[in-house]
Amino acid sequence: MSEFWKPNVTVAAVVEGRGAYAGRYLMVEEETRDGLRINQPAGHLDPDESIVDAAIRETMEETAHPFTPTGLLAVYLSRSMKNRLNEPIEPVTFLRFTFVGTVGEPIEGMKLDDGIVRALWMSLDELRATRARHRSPMVMRCAEDHAAGKPLVPLSVLYTDTSALGALLV
Repeated sequence: MSEFWKPNVTVAAVVEGRGAYAGRYLMVEEETRDGLRINQPAGHLDPDESIVDAAIRETMEETAHPFTPTGLLAVYLSRSMKNRLNEPIEPVTFLRFTFVGTVGEPIEGMKLDDGIVRALWMSLDELRATRARHRSPMVMRCAEDHAAGKPLVPLSVLYTDTSALGALLV
């Protein structure tokens, strides 16, 4: 292999509602190059943060809800074709760490990330009915895995060395 290859590390949050939102999942509607799409609160791992912290940050930025992860649903590997303007279509690989957890009340007046139109609560049937509008096939797969009762992996399996957090090595 002559070129350097690495997957894009992403995080996502699967949140099933309580009370009035019982049986519904917290989702975002976002503007993409392919139009308006539905996704779990999700995004890329940033430098100097742990994978868990990335999921907490992304959920807050995209929904205004404070997120408390309770377990790791799964790690998903997928590939998609990324269409860049005036460039050939190239494959892009994603390594998605998907967390399950709970959210608090949304922070009133908080501006959502650029491109996020709104946060919304959707039932599994509504998600199935809108599959053509999902950001990726992983959206439905994560929701189905959660609904099927896939066992959660304890967060303690994820270790972040201080060197990854920008700390100086002694």
